[in-house]
Amino acid sequence: MSAQTELPQAASETTGSCCSPSGSCHSGSAETPQGAVTTVYEVTGMTCGHCEGAVSAEISEIAGVTSVKAVASTGQVTVVSEAPLDEAAVRAAVDEAGYELVGAKA
Repeated sequence: MSAQTELPQAASETTGSCCSPSGSCHSGSAETPQGAVTTVYEVTGMTCGHCEGAVSAEISEIAGVTSVKAVASTGQVTVVSEAPLDEAAVRAAVDEAGYELVGAKA
């Protein structure tokens, strides 16, 4: 029986939460690590979810990339990385997926 009463406490200690101990929630730091660089690129040729997945998969393989979100309907690919990326590396990844990188949005 004591194991049952300890289980919720142990679970709460090992299971993370997006909220800080102070109670503030969703300050933005939970989604983008401090010091991370977010760049939005324009990619042509994406028309569906498969396209989004192909572009995301290739860009995700670039060293330092922590997340990628491609949206076919807008042609935008948002990349979060530990440091600024070499645009030639992003272009090569997009090309490998079968699409064309227009460039980074200003």
